Amino acid sequence: MNAWLAFERDLLEQMPLILSGLVNTLQLALSVSVSGLLLGIVVFYLSLSKNKILSYLTNGYISFFIGMPLIVLLFLMYYGLPQWGVRLSPFTVAFIGFTMNVAAYNAAYLKTAYNGLDKTQLEAANAQGFNPLQVFKLITLPQVIRFSIPALTNQVISNIKDSSVAFLIQYTEFFARVQELASTNFQFFKAYIFAAVVYLMLISVVVLLARQIEKRYLVSL
Repeated sequence: MNAWLAFERDLLEQMPLILSGLVNTLQLALSVSVSGLLLGIVVFYLSLSKNKILSYLTNGYISFFIGMPLIVLLFLMYYGLPQWGVRLSPFTVAFIGFTMNVAAYNAAYLKTAYNGLDKTQLEAANAQGFNPLQVFKLITLPQVIRFSIPALTNQVISNIKDSSVAFLIQYTEFFARVQELASTNFQFFKAYIFAAVVYLMLISVVVLLARQIEKRYLVSL
């Protein structure tokens, strides 16, 4: 009992730092969710190009960043680039690394949805004089995003969970603050249970929002 009371005391004392770490976690997760979606759309669009070289390069981008572990990419940028005279802040490294990784996954989700589209409507739009960009913006993109809502929302959940690895490049997010809490009193089990509960609460909020979005946009599927 005394151990729990001591842990609660240390938790309350460090709560301002923990909350600041939680803000950093949300800032990173939300920003890369947006940037990863936008870049993913661009990569997806380029992957549809009739230019074989461009299509090959974008498909190679998707395969490369899906295949590379995120932590390896972050370490290459944070610990490797300084050897070449390039020094970036932890947030900048995390933002760029996560964005490139998330964009590859999002582009793959969009391509999967695209493969399930009825191509006759695209052919009809081309026959009516729509240029490729118009067909993409008005017909292709709205539908593939709609069909990809479950996968895209799952990616947001992954972004929240994966943000915990950013503490390995000195980014003081939520899990880094929990690590500091655990190191002050050596109550690692209690600290990690606390972290798990907070992550579960965050993810539960995303899941609830995702269900509302799915009910609204996927009701007719």
